[in-house]
Amino acid sequence: MNATIFLIIISLCLGAAGLGAFFWSLKHTQYDDLDGSAERIFLDEHDRPLNPRH
Repeated sequence: MNATIFLIIISLCLGAAGLGAFFWSLKHTQYDDLDGSAERIFLDEHDRPLNPRH
């Protein structure tokens, strides 16, 4: 019985920590530019010329 209560308390603490991390990431604008990363995969740095004057 003690182990069950201990495990429930641990799981609630871990769930609260995960929820806190999610809300922190929302507050610090981690999800603002969703399209930029999706489009950046199509841009290859090696396709650009080394000297832009030519």
